[in-house]
Amino acid sequence: MAALSKNEVPPWGLAIAGSTGAIIANALVYPLDIVKTRLQVQVKPKPGDALRDPRDDPHYTGTLHAISSIMEQEGLSGLYSGMAGSLIGVASTNFAYFYWYSTVRTLYLSKLKNGGGAPGTAVELSLGAVAGALAQMFTIPIAVVTTRQQTQPKGQKKGMLATAKEVIDSEDGWSGLWRGFKASLVLVVNPAITYGAYQRLRDVLYPGKVNLRAHEAFLLGAMSKSLATIATQPLIVAKVGLQSRPPPSRNGKPFKSFVEVMNYIITHEGPTGLFKGIGPQILKGLLVQGFLMMTKERMELAFVLLFRYVRKVRAEQLAKLQKLAAEKVAVAAERTRVAAEKVAA
Repeated sequence: MAALSKNEVPPWGLAIAGSTGAIIANALVYPLDIVKTRLQVQVKPKPGDALRDPRDDPHYTGTLHAISSIMEQEGLSGLYSGMAGSLIGVASTNFAYFYWYSTVRTLYLSKLKNGGGAPGTAVELSLGAVAGALAQMFTIPIAVVTTRQQTQPKGQKKGMLATAKEVIDSEDGWSGLWRGFKASLVLVVNPAITYGAYQRLRDVLYPGKVNLRAHEAFLLGAMSKSLATIATQPLIVAKVGLQSRPPPSRNGKPFKSFVEVMNYIITHEGPTGLFKGIGPQILKGLLVQGFLMMTKERMELAFVLLFRYVRKVRAEQLAKLQKLAAEKVAVAAERTRVAAEKVAA
């Protein structure tokens, strides 16, 4: 059997493979997503601050404390708040990303002279950034709604549509659904670094290997995502701050830019505040990216086999039609010959 190649799969097939892997991976570690979001939006209280109701504005000291507090105050369902919207966002974002990434990468490779070699690191990052920007343009409203759902107090839980209406009814109007868009465009460097690093690490650790084993894909995915998360954590924190409800100390006044969020965090918590929630962020990213790439590799190979089977069936059907047509032509020719002989006689 010939070696399996992903070049046999069209961009939409690679996009389905990537989004399927992302849904499975994010569903498995969703509680970590809740925890990292809440850790990133909370502001460390100061001694002079007014007393707050911990049920409406809790403060978590770490990942384990956040998990236990959410379980105590909201039950197990609290760890899965906004999960439906999150998975829809994950599916749409990853479908769009992998579709555009495979498309622009294929176009780039097709224009390389003499077939070229593997794209360099800078090229991989650029291709990933273009794909990420195109994906964010269409999917950021879902991210805004999901972030709001994840940070809603226990007594104010709302569904996706109600939360979206809340955003639209705010002072930003419809544009509120695109809050953090500029930050998201900057953050396209995260998937760009992730998939650029994945390709480069793959070339270094498994040179010339077409199909990776599950544990190999998991390892590369985890390593590449960890590098990307460490490099972009301040921007991730700022984006979450933009898309969530403003902290109580701002009296409902939303942030206008991710620079304003970063300045606010530094003023109230110091520079280290820009890295709050990095523990669960890295752990979540490591597990998600590992499971994602592991599942994506398996799905891509399944698509290769599926397309080969479809082509084989089509070829067999075409061969049957050709044989049937040839038989009909032969019969017609024989009838013509017989008729001609009768006329001649």
